[in-house]
Amino acid sequence: MTAKKNTTPSAVKTVSQPSKKLAGRQHAQTVLASAGESQSIQPKAVAASSVLLSELREMIVATRQTVAQGINSALVMLYWQIGQRIQLDILKQKRASYGDEIFHALSGKLTVEFGRGFTKSNLFNMVRCAEVFPEAKVLLALSTQLSWTHLRRIIYLDDPLKRDFYAEMCRMEQWNTRTLNQKIQSMLFERTALSKKPDKLMTAELKKLREEDKLSPDLVFRDPYLLDFLGLKDTFAEKDLEAAILREIEAFILELGVGFCFVARQKRMQIDGRDYYLDLLFYHRKLRRLVAIELKVGDFDAADKGQMDLYLGWLKRYECDPDEAEPLGMILCAGKSEGHVELMDLHKSGIHLASYLTHALPQKQLEAKLHEAVRLARSRLPAAPTGTTQDLP
Repeated sequence: MTAKKNTTPSAVKTVSQPSKKLAGRQHAQTVLASAGESQSIQPKAVAASSVLLSELREMIVATRQTVAQGINSALVMLYWQIGQRIQLDILKQKRASYGDEIFHALSGKLTVEFGRGFTKSNLFNMVRCAEVFPEAKVLLALSTQLSWTHLRRIIYLDDPLKRDFYAEMCRMEQWNTRTLNQKIQSMLFERTALSKKPDKLMTAELKKLREEDKLSPDLVFRDPYLLDFLGLKDTFAEKDLEAAILREIEAFILELGVGFCFVARQKRMQIDGRDYYLDLLFYHRKLRRLVAIELKVGDFDAADKGQMDLYLGWLKRYECDPDEAEPLGMILCAGKSEGHVELMDLHKSGIHLASYLTHALPQKQLEAKLHEAVRLARSRLPAAPTGTTQDLP
């Protein structure tokens, strides 16, 4: 018996192939259409997501900074409280040997339980912190900007005014710990005009800085300026000094201090048909003043003051905005005669006179030089009547 052919599968087969091709073409067209739509909206989506991503990053970074500041502040205040409590306990005992015993015992127990932050040396730091900052509110304000590492460096400075100066300037200018160490090593306090003022005036200016964030020129200007980074030879001209400063402008501004912004070199001034050129012009954001700088390779001369007076007068008339304070001048010279400086009353004209050092001095020699300068400046101060304070400049 012959088997009957079944034609159904072949019939199905012949029908199904074109269907698959048709379906494939339709699918491909759908995919291409979708891709086209995706490409047409992609730039907008990318732009929107970029803006969103930027905003989210800012939120995350800001929150992290706030959290970090909160943790740092809480840690500093904890250390201060521990130092105060230990100090009180030691005073109660009135035994010289008790202090060392209690530090040893406490550090042993606390380190095992809470870690390396409570070593014997750090407990000493906490007590020292409580001694030099008897008022919690002063330290609380500093702790939002200064880390415990900053404070450990500051609390061992002997002079209370010097401690206040470095703490407030560090907070104001947001120094990291490395910069703070460099400023202390370079004797920044002794190089400021503030250090040459009577103690009462120094205290008043530092209080104004702490409570109002208000800088005075005496806190900004220094003498001498350390320009050893310029790499100048023993003999050089004014143009060489200016060129070296512009080449190392970042380091120069760092030495000037935070807040200085470079404006111009060889600023041209026309007066009665004559051209004059100011060496360097800066702007100080905190003081809201233009600062004119003249460079001299020799010692200060009386004629230099007249020249700077002319420049300041021109800047005041033609360059100052209505909301800005009067411009200040700084004459940077290789040396100066104290007799000339005393007789000319430069500060009354808004002129600061400073020397510069192009080669680093040994630390002891620098200290001796600055201490002598402070002594001479203070010896020339007029004595204030009993029971009164001199007016702030």
